[in-house]
Amino acid sequence: MSPERHPSLPNLPLPAEQVDRPLAAFAQDYLDGMATGEHSHTRAQFLYATTGVMRIHAAGTLHVVPTGRGLWMPAGLRHAVIMQGHVAMRALFLRHDAARSGPPGVAVLAVSPLLRELVLAACDGPLEWDESGRGGHLAALILDEIARAPSLPLGVPQPRDPRLLRLADAMRADLARDRTLEDWAGEVGASPRTLTRRFREETGLGFAVWRQQTRLAEASALLAQGMTPARAAAAVGYASASAFGAAWRATFGTTPARAGHD
Repeated sequence: MSPERHPSLPNLPLPAEQVDRPLAAFAQDYLDGMATGEHSHTRAQFLYATTGVMRIHAAGTLHVVPTGRGLWMPAGLRHAVIMQGHVAMRALFLRHDAARSGPPGVAVLAVSPLLRELVLAACDGPLEWDESGRGGHLAALILDEIARAPSLPLGVPQPRDPRLLRLADAMRADLARDRTLEDWAGEVGASPRTLTRRFREETGLGFAVWRQQTRLAEASALLAQGMTPARAAAAVGYASASAFGAAWRATFGTTPARAGHD
């Protein structure tokens, strides 16, 4: 699901990027399959969606951001956003001084119920809010909550080699098929040894680890959309719900059932 395979929306300057406030909110709904195309912003962003899943390509990594999660995007970093399902994006643009509250690099963050409501309240308010009034209090709480939000391992490094990209896209399209590199070799025109070497060179991961990270990231989107852990496990290629649960707990420190309610 590479960004260049989707029709791109025009990237126009937004008032929220230019207002003289520590942060400004932006609300926009998107249809399934819409994509922004690669672009960057002069201000840091916090991307959140109340419905749908955002797939965000940035710095060679695909970040899967389902409902209940947010993405921190530093200023100036080129990225592309692909929408899965009806995406109700509720985002923040943060001025340089306010952006110090966020992590130094791009990251998927857990969104607390409080942060969710604060973002929605900011979206309902004016762009030029009163810095000494309610708007100022909301902004201060938002920055505190972003600073406290834990990062989640929902970013999967992506290969650059066209053969590996074909493999990655095809595998994501049908994760339930448990195919080995030997199975993929003839299909993408490279030997298993070459695929193994190139995967590690380009992603920093062995193929098995990369595949598990991909499966868990895709499962997070399915769980957020209400799929049961057992069905999500089968959909992303796990032989059993118990194997899926063990991998999920080892990565996220919680259960898949809990993830669906966060």
